[in-house]
Parts: sequence; structure tokens; C-alpha cells
Amino acid sequence: MEHVPFIEATVAQLRQLTHFPLQERWYGCSQGSNWQMTTPNPQGYLTWSSGGKVQWFSQTLTTPTELQGYSMRLQLTWWAQSAQVYLDGKLVREGDLFDSSTRLLLTESAIAGESRAIALRLVSPGHDIGALMQSQCIYEKDQDPGFVADQLAILSQYLQKFAPQDLPILANHLERINWSLSPEDFEAHLQQICTDLLPLGTGLKEHQISLLGHAHLDLAWLWTITETWQVAKNTFASVLSLQQRFSELTFAHSTPVIYEWIEQHHPDLFAAIQQKIQQGKWEVVGGMWVEPEVNLIGGESLVRQLLYGQRYCQEKFGRITQIAWLPDSFGFPRQLPQILQQAGINYFVTGKLHWNDTTKFPYGLFNWSALDGSSVVASMLPQNLAGVMDTNPLSMTNHAFAWREQTGLTHAFWLPGVGDHGGGPTQEMLEVLQRWSQSAVFCPRLQFTTALDYLQQLPQDNLPVWDDELYLEFHRGCYTTKGDQKKLNRYAEGLLYEAEMFGAIASVLGESQYPAKQITSAWQEVLCNQFHDILPGTSIPEVFVEAQQRWTSAIALGEKILKDSLDTIIAQINLPPVPYPGAQPLVIFNSLNWCREEVVSISTPPGDWGICDLEGRILVTQRSCELELLFFASNVPSVGYRLFWLYPLESEVKPVFREPPDYILDNGLLRVVICPKTGDILSIFDLKSQLELLKAPANQLQSFQDQGQYWDAWNIDPNYQAHSLELTQLQEIQSLETGPLRWRVRVVRQMRKSLWEQDYLLNLNSPVLRILTRVDWQETHTLVKAAFPLVLESDRVSYETACGVVNRPTQPQNLAEAAKWEVSALDWACLVDSRQNYSFSLLSDCKHGYDSQPSQLRLTLLRSPTWPDPQADRGKQEFTYAIYPHPGTWQQAEVTRRGAELNLPLKIDYLHPVQGKKRLPPTTSFLQLGAENLRLMALKGGETGDWILRCYEYQGETAELNFQNNLGLVIIKRVNVLEETIKIEAIASIQPWQIATFSLRDPQRDRSN
Repeated sequence: MEHVPFIEATVAQLRQLTHFPLQERWYGCSQGSNWQMTTPNPQGYLTWSSGGKVQWFSQTLTTPTELQGYSMRLQLTWWAQSAQVYLDGKLVREGDLFDSSTRLLLTESAIAGESRAIALRLVSPGHDIGALMQSQCIYEKDQDPGFVADQLAILSQYLQKFAPQDLPILANHLERINWSLSPEDFEAHLQQICTDLLPLGTGLKEHQISLLGHAHLDLAWLWTITETWQVAKNTFASVLSLQQRFSELTFAHSTPVIYEWIEQHHPDLFAAIQQKIQQGKWEVVGGMWVEPEVNLIGGESLVRQLLYGQRYCQEKFGRITQIAWLPDSFGFPRQLPQILQQAGINYFVTGKLHWNDTTKFPYGLFNWSALDGSSVVASMLPQNLAGVMDTNPLSMTNHAFAWREQTGLTHAFWLPGVGDHGGGPTQEMLEVLQRWSQSAVFCPRLQFTTALDYLQQLPQDNLPVWDDELYLEFHRGCYTTKGDQKKLNRYAEGLLYEAEMFGAIASVLGESQYPAKQITSAWQEVLCNQFHDILPGTSIPEVFVEAQQRWTSAIALGEKILKDSLDTIIAQINLPPVPYPGAQPLVIFNSLNWCREEVVSISTPPGDWGICDLEGRILVTQRSCELELLFFASNVPSVGYRLFWLYPLESEVKPVFREPPDYILDNGLLRVVICPKTGDILSIFDLKSQLELLKAPANQLQSFQDQGQYWDAWNIDPNYQAHSLELTQLQEIQSLETGPLRWRVRVVRQMRKSLWEQDYLLNLNSPVLRILTRVDWQETHTLVKAAFPLVLESDRVSYETACGVVNRPTQPQNLAEAAKWEVSALDWACLVDSRQNYSFSLLSDCKHGYDSQPSQLRLTLLRSPTWPDPQADRGKQEFTYAIYPHPGTWQQAEVTRRGAELNLPLKIDYLHPVQGKKRLPPTTSFLQLGAENLRLMALKGGETGDWILRCYEYQGETAELNFQNNLGLVIIKRVNVLEETIKIEAIASIQPWQIATFSLRDPQRDRSN
């Protein structure tokens, strides 16, 4: 490599003949100041203060005599929320943070000695300093020295990586350059040298770069969805216009919700896109309704993203996509390949893993395997896909060479276009590509194509296998920021599961029309809010104002469908004789597919009331601290209901309150002691196993300074633990309920300006201690974790993810494991001590961020970033998390069920007397799956008829579905998540971790009736 410095110096000398750096020649002027010569910082940038500050730059460009007749371009790159470029006093170019560069043509034929006045007006971002990052004046001709220099740079890079033995030959030829020739003779001289070097470029020509125009468009981020509609319209119109001039241009875009908006509001534009799709010039990728955040949503949400996205593509464009397109989501769960494969997708692409902060992801092309063994071919996109990907040949070929080094493949992929805020390919980019395709000697072959054509040409056999989640070593704060979005999503997911299930049951019973359109509408509102900069909480405040409208709409629809469906069902219940005068029937519904028993709380009319079961046996009741009536509802059947009687008492029964010593909750299963001085948990004692769980006070609210991150809402400070803040101060503690059905201790604690109120709640017959939390959060750049130090010890913790479980280390053995210092989960995490055959599970109803040590689990409760939302999470919040200590593994203790029960409590409704046929018994199970390790995901109306039942195996063991129901439904066939028939020999056999979907039908009735 001794010749490389000389080669690089020669290339730089050639480039300087036509490329003139401008960074040190600008005069600058801010508001209220005078024009002064500017000085770049050590990075070569010209910067000014943040906060929307205006900065002007100006200079005069004069064409040298030797460049007479050359075309003249101004090349700029800025970091500014607004950019305007003036030429001789006229505005000629505008841009912003995302359209952040230009290669502006100043004149087709420069005149020697002619001067052009350039002025720039730049406005700094609100959250960051502004910068003019790069500026130069470029003169171009057919084979100008700069063009030749770029080709020689490509050849040099190729030789360094793949044929270093030929570097001396290149150096020898460059030593022949005669720098004293006239401009015309010099260009011919360079061409002869390039001709002589052709043999060195033979291998270079084996490289090919497939090109596909693209415009990554975040549905919402630093702008609202309302603005996105217009950006999409402008982007699509621009692409269609460019395709008229550049017939070779192909383009790809995802996101059916955007196409749907274009279809509704700009039908002519939509028709033109449809035509380009049929011609193979426009490709719809992605398959999902939006590009969602996929770590924080449940398995059924992933299914619906694909179901509605793929159905739209099939209906409007005549085909589904085979490519999952998630370039910018923040990590990917273990079971995603299975869900993708079941939706007709063969390929998964992303570029986000390039953002890893600790390790480099090892593969560029690989098979990504799910827990059940199904897989998709995964490919890493170029690194800068989300932002601007220009057509600089040096950037493209460097990517191609890096791709070959990583994969061994000489066929690379490049997506030219302006992204994030849309834009797509520009005329300038396409002109560069045309010039290089037609005139360059040393350059890989360039050809526009589609993503599918490119991926299908790649080798599919003997690829490396990745059989784990795709964890992003970055953006770990997204699991916690804007907790209200996470809570609304969790509630909406559960609500729609229940609404469509009971809606389907009511319809099968023949008493109502299945509300298919309303359910689809509600789901699509939720799916929209699962976009990867909405659900993670990483957008401006205005985005969440719009998101709230969608949450409100979806939840209102879901709650109405659920209420109407339950009312329809209970109207069919045939009542037994009334056991006591004035008794009212009370119905408890269970939406989960296993029998349940829980303490339930009901609001009662004025007066004193008792509860009895169907046989008239009086049940124990208790008034809660909210003055609601508690009772123990036992044997509520799978996907069914049980009737109880609420009756007036003849005489008032006053609750018995026993003041417990030392604030103890004891239900015979657990004995929990709360510290009267701090509000922490001093002891959790399993009375059956005779085991103390804690080695130090637990549920300690640990707070840390969390600042200094550029991606404020996204990133937790990696060194946050070095900046711990003071502990909370107890303000109040009291025992509110002391049995026999519920034990409840309330603690109120102060954390700086924020007040925390937590209720420790332990129910009869339950080994789960719930912690109901209300907080008025008023901190800034503060991270809060609830810590549980344990006597148990394990080197792994199991976490629930979408339709699966992933194990993560507590004692990292390498850098990749150490990078998992904050991880995500859905309903629960479980630390299993195999030596003691005992485990500790931490459940949550809407919190997703966890961390672990060999003897500790912590749940991240709150953050408080200031960008892009200055008031993120400030104000009042409510959430619940719970601890579940248990013998055995998480499988043996049915932790998945306990997590589901926390999130989907039993539903209560009153039965109102209705005339007519009553054919339902006082208690019933509408359906059962017949296997302990299956969880119901959906019971819904099929998209094209029949009924759909979906479940998944959740413990890693084969299950045999033994479907039983009292609805008259029978299994017709097995289908995929798109509800298309699949051939499988043993329909009822469900493999470990497999998602199984079935088409059901009532042979006696047609669904349309």
C-alpha cells in the first residue's frame, strides 16, 4: 500500500483543477450584525446558534480563464430548518433539514472573468445549531479533470480492496501525467492514460449497482400527518414528472395509508401511479399499513398491519408485495419472520442496524429465522437510506465495495432520493447518473430496477442464519418516552380484540350484524398511530394532538361495538329463578381462553348489597376504598360468562377494618411488608414455599439524570447510572383495605417536584401483587426505574415479545450482549433461578423498558426529554405494574396468562330483562381451544366470508387444537394471516411457537344471514 499516498495526492491535484472549495471564502451576517469573514470549525463547518436563528452567507464566484465554456455548478450541504439560495439577487433554490443539499447549475457555459453573486439565507433548527457543512464550485465538461479524478479514485479504492498487487501499475501511469499541457491537450492526455489503465478495471466492471428511486417519508415526525399528505402528493407528482424525462427511472414507496389518501383526494394522480405500477416503473413495497414500531405492539397488531396493507395492495394494484420494508424502525422482534412469511412476504429489508452504537451487525444478506423455524431472506439497505442518498459515484462504489467485502457479492443496491420528509430523486441526481452511465470508464455498471428484481437475483442458498431478535443498539428510550401513547395502544389493542370477538359471537348467535366496517376503521386508526415516530413518542407535540383524535375515534368505536355486543349476548341469557327479593342478575365476561377467578369490583346502586352465585349461595363481599363492592368471581369460563346475583340487604352490614401491624399485606399466599419510613417493600415472603424473595428494599423508585443525548426522546444516556439523584421522601402511608378479599396499602412519595401515589394491592387467592400508580410528573431529563433486588440469581431473563419469548443475558459475555443494557418487552419479564427452582416475574400494563442483573429486575417507568416534544410526559399519569413470584419456570407458572389477565380484566355487565327467546344458559363457554399452551389472538369475521380464529403456541411445545364451541362453528381449513388457504396435513397440530389461523363456518347458517 506504499503507493496509495501518491495516488491519492495525484487524484486530489487533478480534482483541484475544476473543484474549488468555498468554505473559507464566505462572509457571514446574522441579525443585527455586520458582514464579516467566517472561519470554519475543526470539522470544517460554518455554524451558528440554535433556536431558529437566521444566518446569511455571501461570496462572489469568478470563472477562471482556463475554464471558459465549462458548465458551472454550486454544491452545498446544510443543516438548517430553512434554506434559500440566491443567484445574483434572485431566489433559485429552497430546502430544509431533509432536502439538505444541492448541486445547482449556475450556467451551462461559463464565461471567463464573469462573476456571479451567491447569497445563502439559512435558519437554524429549533433543537440544534445550524451549519453550512460543505460548499464548493464545480466546473464540468465531457471528460474534465475532476471527472477523471473521481474515476481514478474509484479505481484506486477497488485495487486497494481487491487487487493491491496492481497499485504500483496505477502509480506508474499517474507519474506520466504532464501538468504543463494546455487545457485541451491535457484532457486528451488524461484520456490516453485512462485507456492505458483499462486492463486494471476489468474486475471493477464485474460490479453492478442496481438503482431504485426512493423517498423515505416518515408519516409523522417533525411535522404532522396532515402535512405528510401534501408532501406525499408533491413527491409522487415529482417522480411522475421526472419519469417523463428520464425513462429509465424506477421508484418504490411503501405505506398503503398514504396511497389511500392519494386515491381519495387526487384520483388522477393515483391513476397515473397505478399505470406506472403496471408498467413495472413504480413498486409498492412494505406490505404494512404504515411502517410501524414493531417492538411495542402485539402480535395481532403486526398481523393487522399486514392484513390491511396487503389487501389494499392486492385490490388497488393487482398484487401483494413480497418485501417487508422497514428501513427506519427501532429494532425487530423474534417472531416477525414468521408473521411476514404468513403474509406472503419472502424478503425483509432494513437499514437501521447500521445505527448500532456498540457493534457492527455482522451480515448484509442472511436468513432471519423465527422461533418456529420459519424464515425470510433479510438484506441490509445502504446506511443513509432514511435521509438523502445522492448519486455521488464515490459514495455508491464505496458502498458496493463494502457490500462485496461483507457478503462476497458484486451486485449492490442503491436508492437515490431525498428522504425523511419525502422528495425522492432529483433532476440533479439523475443527471449525474446519466453522465456516469454514458461516459465513465472506471465505474460499476449502473442500472435502474425494482427491489424485488434485485433481491430475487441474489443467491438464496447457504446464507448465514440469524436466529435471534434484531436488537438495535440505540434508541433505547423509545420503550418509555410518551407513556400515554403506549398506554393508549395497549388499551386499544385489548379493546379491539374483545370488541370483534364478542361482536362475532353476537353475530353467530344470529342476533346482530357483524360490524366489519367499523372494526376495520377502528383498527386502521390504531395501526396509523403505531407508526415508528408516534408510538415511540419521538415527534413534535402537534403530532400527538392528531394522534389523540385517532385514539379517541378508535376507542369510541371499539367501546360501542363491545357494549352493543355484550348487551346482545346477555339479552339471550335464560334467567334462573330469582334467589332473593329484588335481586338483579350480574354477568361477568371473560375474553381469555382459560377459566378464571378474580376479585372483581362493581359499582352498585345506593344502599347495601350482597352477592350470591347461581345456586343462591351468599358470597363474601367487601367495600373497597373507592366505595365499590368487591367479591370473588370464581369459575368464569373460557371466552364466556358467568351469572351472579346482586341483591339488596335487609340490614346494613358495616365493613370490618383491622389495622395491620407494620403495613402488612397477607392473603395466605404472599406476605408483603411495606416500610413505614420509605414506602418501599421490605419483604416479599412466599408462604407456601417458605422463601423470602428480597435481599434489599424493593420497588425503590430510583431516579437518574438523563441528558446530553442528541436524540433526546430516543436515547437514554448510556452513563445514566453514574448520575443517580436523591431518593423519594415518604409523605403518607396508610392501610386502606385489610381483607378478607383485598389487602391494600397506599404510599405517597415526593420526588423533587413530582408526587407519586402508589397502592400495593393483594387479592384473595392471588400470588400477584399489583402496584397501582398515579404520578404528577414534573421533572426534566430524569429517568425513573422501579427496582427489585432479589435473593434469586440467573444469567438470563426471559421477556415476552410479540407471539414469543426471548432470552437476554444478565451477565454479558461479549459486546453485543453488553449493549442490551435496556431492553423491551410486552406484558412481562421473568428471572428464573434454576438452582432454587424459583422465579420472579415483573408484569406491566403499558411499560416496556426493562433492565436486569443476575439478582435484580428493574422496570423503567418514566423519562422526560425535551426534544422534539418539550413537555413529553409532564403531567398526571396512571399505570399499573405487578410482581409475581412463583416456583418453577415461567412456563410452569403460566406467566403469559398472568400478564394477559393484568391487561384484560374480567368485564362486568348487568342483565336487563328482554322479551323474546332466551336460549343461552346462566353460564357458558363460547369456545375452548383444548390445549393449555395455546393463546387466542383473534376471533373475527373473515375478510371474504366465514369466520376466522387465530391462536399461537406460547410455551415452546407442540399443541393439539381441540376446538370446542357452543356456536355451531366447525373448522373448515387452515389459512395464513391474509386468510388464504394453506395446505397442511395435520390441521389441528400446532408446532412450538407457531401462529395458527383457521377458517370456521356454521354449516347450518351462512354468515351473510
